[in-house]
Amino acid sequence: MNGRPDPDGSFLERVWVVVAQIPAGRVTTYGDIATHLGRRGAARTVGWALNEAVGSDLPCHRVVNRNGVLTGRRHFETPPVMAERLRSEGVTFVAENRVDLDAHRWPPGEG
Repeated sequence: MNGRPDPDGSFLERVWVVVAQIPAGRVTTYGDIATHLGRRGAARTVGWALNEAVGSDLPCHRVVNRNGVLTGRRHFETPPVMAERLRSEGVTFVAENRVDLDAHRWPPGEG
């Protein structure tokens, strides 16, 4: 895992399970995922887990920062890809590279 901290060894996999559940047209935050997994304050570690998933089928484009900003966009094929995927799912934006969290936020664990 590139030498990054993962004390219980399974946190990465648990992040990936949550990310796989984010519905199309919805987004969640790094912090929402960390809190859901009992690791409040581990948002950065969630980001590292997503970096490890680059090239997978996981919908990593549906994870944004606490303000709705597409901070992970530089990890995609090209920076605009993340926004393009979200827009194609009907996600609306309140500013360039910032989604409307009020309209599209999905709390992990919600059916």
